[in-house]
Amino acid sequence: MQMKEKSAVGPILGVILPILLFEGMRSASALDMTVQSPEGHFQIVTLVAALAIVAAIAVGFAGHRLRNIKVGFMSLAYVSLAGMFVLHGLTTPGFLIHAGHLPSVLAQLSVLVTSAWLFLSSVSTDHIVIRLLSRFRIWLIPGWLALLGGVFVLCLQQPHLIDQLPLTMDPYKWIAASVTCLICLMTMYRYWQSYRTAGFPLQKAMVYSIGLIIAAQYIIIMGTQWKLSWWLYHVLLLFSMAVMLAGLLKQYFVQGSFSNSLKVLFRSDPRAWLEACKTPSVQALIMATEARDAYTAGHNNRVALYALRLGEELKLTKHQLRAIAQGGVVHDVGKLKVPDSILNKEGKLTPEERFIIEKHPLSGYDMCKRLGFLKDELSVIRSHHEKWDGTGYPDRLKGESIPLLARITAIADVYDALTSSRSYRQAMSHDEAMVIIIQGSGVHFDPGCVKAWLRVVSTDAEFFQEIAANSRSLKLVQKQAEAQ
Repeated sequence: MQMKEKSAVGPILGVILPILLFEGMRSASALDMTVQSPEGHFQIVTLVAALAIVAAIAVGFAGHRLRNIKVGFMSLAYVSLAGMFVLHGLTTPGFLIHAGHLPSVLAQLSVLVTSAWLFLSSVSTDHIVIRLLSRFRIWLIPGWLALLGGVFVLCLQQPHLIDQLPLTMDPYKWIAASVTCLICLMTMYRYWQSYRTAGFPLQKAMVYSIGLIIAAQYIIIMGTQWKLSWWLYHVLLLFSMAVMLAGLLKQYFVQGSFSNSLKVLFRSDPRAWLEACKTPSVQALIMATEARDAYTAGHNNRVALYALRLGEELKLTKHQLRAIAQGGVVHDVGKLKVPDSILNKEGKLTPEERFIIEKHPLSGYDMCKRLGFLKDELSVIRSHHEKWDGTGYPDRLKGESIPLLARITAIADVYDALTSSRSYRQAMSHDEAMVIIIQGSGVHFDPGCVKAWLRVVSTDAEFFQEIAANSRSLKLVQKQAEAQ
């Protein structure tokens, strides 16, 4: 996929301009008036933060259904930010608690904890820490909310304990601020690199969202409480969450409307889920992959459908079916890294060209692990060209050491390749392709998966006829578009 060069000027200005605004206000004493309104501070901060918690929890559960751990970590980050802000509002000096530095401590703690979760959201999903957390992802939000609830009670009943944290004292406040800014800069850089590669809306939104946190951190440590310039960091943190939500909605929820998107997302029908996982951004990846080779139009979608049907026959769980759908539709995304001259070559590939094309599962794996895909989806992308006898690629896995979802996808991938026209040959008939699938049992394919595939073929002929008809319709539409 050829991505246009993206300038870093915008993200840099997103950090610098709020800081310049703060410094401008602070230097103009006439403008930087004192606005000491404990009750107003409490009402505004608590109300907006409470609404933000609801939004962040919704994002977290959406991330769980989307099988995207990055979205889950983002939810935890902004749940932390909003939860700490609720406490920040409740502990407003002169409102419920009349002494101490608790609001300032909570302000610093909120950006530090938020930054840590955001950093985790930028780490590749094959990292050992992320893989460990992924096992318990269904419990992350409830568990973290319970922990925040404990801090909530502690702050209200024993405020002096939290107040003793030295986050507002030299040199600890500078250490905490430095750690926060360093984590945020590292996270910004990772999201920026991912955005330059994939161009997803959420990646861009996260760059700007984290930039606003850096600017807010600067104001937290440099501002004077109750000054108008000090109020600015509250706005920046709330804007940070709004920017993240906007990016999330743009990337994942464009199915005509937000409500329709959620309806599709929470259906149990695997084929409805297949449509749900083809978000605008994933669809862009699919189109970019297939645009490289006009003969493979619809290949990714058909492979996912075949794999889903075989997975149903093998009694996979609903989570496995979702994973095989999401992995299937992008299984060949690594071909974006293969030169056109090799990808569309009509003759036999040289050993050097074969080596390059056999790297595409690794290229796709490396791309998708940075996009938040979980272990099962990544196994489909990386291992769908492995063979039962150990002669496949890229890892020369053998037998049951090949992940089950990859073994299933391998049959779907080969069947569709055989029954689709290529630049160097015409499509085979269904019967001709089935002969090759059967001959490959115990050599290329898992014998158990082949037996299940034969059961599907014998009991659900209409399924194959429907896909073939849809494929012909797609080809006709493409020809008409080319003629115009």
